[in-house]
Amino acid sequence: MENNPSSSKDVRKIIERNRRDQMKALFNQLKSVLPHKISREASSRPDQIDEATNYIKNLQIKLEKMKEKRNSLRDIIERSKNARINMGLKAPQLKIKQMGSAVEIVLITGLDCQFMFNDTIRILQEEGSDIVNVSYTIVENAVFHTTHCQIGESVNEAVRISEKLKHYINGGR
Repeated sequence: MENNPSSSKDVRKIIERNRRDQMKALFNQLKSVLPHKISREASSRPDQIDEATNYIKNLQIKLEKMKEKRNSLRDIIERSKNARINMGLKAPQLKIKQMGSAVEIVLITGLDCQFMFNDTIRILQEEGSDIVNVSYTIVENAVFHTTHCQIGESVNEAVRISEKLKHYINGGR
C-alpha cells in the first residue's frame, strides 16, 4: 500500500472544510439566539463572539439578582405568614346561609383584608344578586362583614354563587 501525498492532502482539505462549515453553522446558531443589535453589527467574528460572551455574562448577573429578589420576596411572605400567626390572625372565613331566595353571607377577615369584602360584593353583583343590606363589626383583630342579598329561586344559583365565593376566598385552591 503506497502513501499518496496528494490523496492525504485532499483528505485534510475535506476535513478542514467540514470543520469550517461546522464552525460557521455553530456561529450562525449563536447569532440566531442573540438580540438583533448584537448579531446585526458588522464587526469581526471575534468581536461578535466577545459581545455574545458579555451578553451571556450580563444575563447571568441579572439571573442572580432575580434569584436574590425572589428569595427576598419569599422571606417577606414567610415573615408575613408568621406575623399573622403570632398576632392570632386567621385565614379569611366564609359562612353562607340560604333561606329561600334570601342569602346571608358572613365574611370574617383580619383588619388587613378589607379588599376581600369589596371583591365579595363584586362577585355577588356579577352573579346578578340584589344586595339588600350590608354591615360590618370589628371584634379585636377580626372584621365580620355581613351581607344580605336576594337571588333567584333556583338552588343552582345559590350553589353557583356559594362555590364562586368559596373559590375566591380560598385563593383559587
